[in-house]
Amino acid sequence: MNNPAIRGTRVGAGNSADSGSGARAETKTVNFYCANGHEMSPQFAATVADEEIPELLDCTKCELLAGRDKENPPPDGKTEPYKTHLAYVKERRTEAEAEEILAEALAAIKERRAKLKTQ
Repeated sequence: MNNPAIRGTRVGAGNSADSGSGARAETKTVNFYCANGHEMSPQFAATVADEEIPELLDCTKCELLAGRDKENPPPDGKTEPYKTHLAYVKERRTEAEAEEILAEALAAIKERRAKLKTQ
C-alpha cells in the first residue's frame, strides 16, 4: 500500500511535473514617483505599448498620484471628501426652500391620514 508517487510531497505543492518547466513572460519595469518622494516600479508585459501604460497611478504607500517624471511628480491632488445626499441637497436649497418643501410634505401626509380615517 505504499505509493511512491505522492511520498514526500505536501498539500498544495502542485503537480511535480510542472515545477520549473514554465517559461516566464518578458516584462518591462516602469518607474513612478509621487510628491512624497516614494518610488514604485510596477512591471508590465513587454508586449504592452508605451501608449497603453498609464501616465498616473496611485502611490502604494501614501495613495497620492504618482507619475513617471521623477523631477516633476504630480501635485498633491486633494480630492473632495465624500458628500452625503443631504450635503448635495443643502447645496441646492436654501433654508427657506427646505422649510417650504417640508411643510408641503407634512401637509400631504396629514391629508392622506385624514382620508384613511374617514374610510
